[in-house]
Amino acid sequence: MSTVRSADGTPIAYTRAGQGPAVILVDGALSFRAQSINTGLATALAGDFTVYTYDRRGRGESGDTPPYTTEREIEDLAALAAETGGPVRLYGTSSGAALALAATDAGVPVEKLALYEPPFIVDDTRPAIPAGYERTLDELVAADRRADAVRYFMRVGVGLPGMAVAMMRFMPAWSTLKSVAHTLPYDVAFVAPYEKGEPYPESSWPGVKTPTLVMDGAKSRPWIRNAARSLADLLPGAEHRTLDGQTHIVKPAALAPVLTEFFH
Repeated sequence: MSTVRSADGTPIAYTRAGQGPAVILVDGALSFRAQSINTGLATALAGDFTVYTYDRRGRGESGDTPPYTTEREIEDLAALAAETGGPVRLYGTSSGAALALAATDAGVPVEKLALYEPPFIVDDTRPAIPAGYERTLDELVAADRRADAVRYFMRVGVGLPGMAVAMMRFMPAWSTLKSVAHTLPYDVAFVAPYEKGEPYPESSWPGVKTPTLVMDGAKSRPWIRNAARSLADLLPGAEHRTLDGQTHIVKPAALAPVLTEFFH
């Protein structure tokens, strides 16, 4: 494990593996290096690339200097990109895809951008987030009601069935999810503006000119697949690809060959 200092002095912990062009993997909500679907992906890519995985602000071994803003998280990613020594290939999953998209738009030097199922809601195939969603989540976190914050996020934000959310407390990872529940508003800040059930504004992410691959899983729910296709249509020169047999929790064995081809 190594650390890099973000612009505000916050230490950001990261791990580097492999050799070749630099690839940074960005986790989604409630994930960090010790609890990440990107761990297996990093191993699969390390034969072709130098792969950087990192703990986003407030998670794992990274710091969390207040106050939080989305700009600070973009600066964290910029600091890690600078540490690699040049333009990077950037991959983000779920809300991490929204962060990767925002960072590229803000000018972080990205040579190629790959996104898997950013959780935007751009049509009526599922309910939009309700008014007050962000405020309610902020209040639950401020009151240190971590379990309630995770449940609220999963039920209202992600749209999981109530029974599935109720059963989550019996999962071995439940305590880990609660340990990073305070970072849920960080993820929501990147995605909530695009969870209104409306098409993307034409002016969204105007700074994204880099070659971009937007992916979804063939077994994922229609709303998130529709959002991926619409995003690829919006971004100039972007391509869209559906991964057979995959859900929102994409398997490294299915994803790694696609990323390897795109990033080369």
